[in-house]
Amino acid sequence: MRTLRPAGLLATTFILLRKDLLIEWRTRARLNALIFFAMATLLLFSFALGPDTKLLERNAGGYLWLAILFASVLSLGESFRVETENACLDGVRLAPANARAIFLSKAIGNALLLLALGVVLVPVMVALYGVKIVTGFGDLAGILVLGCLALSAPGTVYAAISSNARARDVLLPLLLFPLVIPALLSAAKGTTLVLQGDPMHQLGSWQGLLLGFNLIYWGLGFVLFPRVIED
Repeated sequence: MRTLRPAGLLATTFILLRKDLLIEWRTRARLNALIFFAMATLLLFSFALGPDTKLLERNAGGYLWLAILFASVLSLGESFRVETENACLDGVRLAPANARAIFLSKAIGNALLLLALGVVLVPVMVALYGVKIVTGFGDLAGILVLGCLALSAPGTVYAAISSNARARDVLLPLLLFPLVIPALLSAAKGTTLVLQGDPMHQLGSWQGLLLGFNLIYWGLGFVLFPRVIED
């Protein structure tokens, strides 16, 4: 009699990621809410600063990443909603699914969602703040990818921690914001260099710093996530 073996880490990650993306694609409620919320945030920054176009241009990169950060709280908070309802997460574990595969699928899915949001917000930022992409779209794409990955990994861990808490909507940003401040500053500075030019060739240093943060965040999340969902 042939026995069935559990799928490996990469296969399980792909299956779970495909499941999450299919759910998101069929409803699209979370992505639509994120887009409108983040666009409203960019508009609020524009209204708050008034006609001072120079200040808007100078700080456009920071406003973009603040909009993505605030929207990420909504996205990350909902990422475990399906699994926490009716103890579905326990069912996934009994499938059996490797806990680290759950982390990878959730973190990659959240990063893809934030990246899609960033792609939508960039033209809005250009139109609202009158900025130009000076160093090229490739540099901007690299900053967006690294920044979204840096928000996604710790956000996924903390979303799992707060998913069963009574005040999870308050707990998640309290845990997440202090941890991602260094990565957020690096992403904002890198985006500013892309928009205003990089005569001192500093962009590579900020990208390297973001890459280092990603290695730390993803490595710790991969190691610690099994303990998080067990507790």
